[in-house]
Amino acid sequence: MRAKDIVLSLISLALIGAGVFLISTFFIGSGQRGDSPDGEQNFTPPLVKEATTAVKKGPSDETLRLTVPKMARISDVEIPTAEGNDEEKLRNYAAIHLKGTDYPWEKEANVYIAGHRLGYPQTESFLAFYDLDNLEEGDTVIVTDSDGEEYTYEVYSEKVVGPFDFSVTEPVEGKDVITLQTCTLPDYSQRLIVQAEKVA
Repeated sequence: MRAKDIVLSLISLALIGAGVFLISTFFIGSGQRGDSPDGEQNFTPPLVKEATTAVKKGPSDETLRLTVPKMARISDVEIPTAEGNDEEKLRNYAAIHLKGTDYPWEKEANVYIAGHRLGYPQTESFLAFYDLDNLEEGDTVIVTDSDGEEYTYEVYSEKVVGPFDFSVTEPVEGKDVITLQTCTLPDYSQRLIVQAEKVA
């Protein structure tokens, strides 16, 4: 009986040690080594070809700001335009505006913004889009351009797509929309897509 108690105690200690190791790796190791908890190899916003048609001119500085009142960490955050494989911007900003997709001042635009679900500790990307799945039909999304012009959108669609479904980057006929993308939990294998239509 005593030997059985010792074995159970050792197993318990091993499990506790493993738990502490995993937690410390998540909160400390990721910040030091630059590893993303959601695995940057799994987070791949699509690469989009540049538009070849003429577009309405907007501000010379194409940086956007994003506010989503229902999301805890998305309040007037800076959103640079970047390629889907720009690791530096994906790490250091809450999200990116995908290069090659539209801007809010364009007609029948699909403004495509992608952010990490977990991201990198001690950076703007950390948990930035963690609560994207809380958005519901009618919720507000606000984009502000560098001239201070505000564009207000209302959520109308939420869906999950595969990582190579690029149709979500395309314009939606007859609508001006914004598309927000992050990974699905728990395995980050799919993409959670929330779309909102411009109302003002």
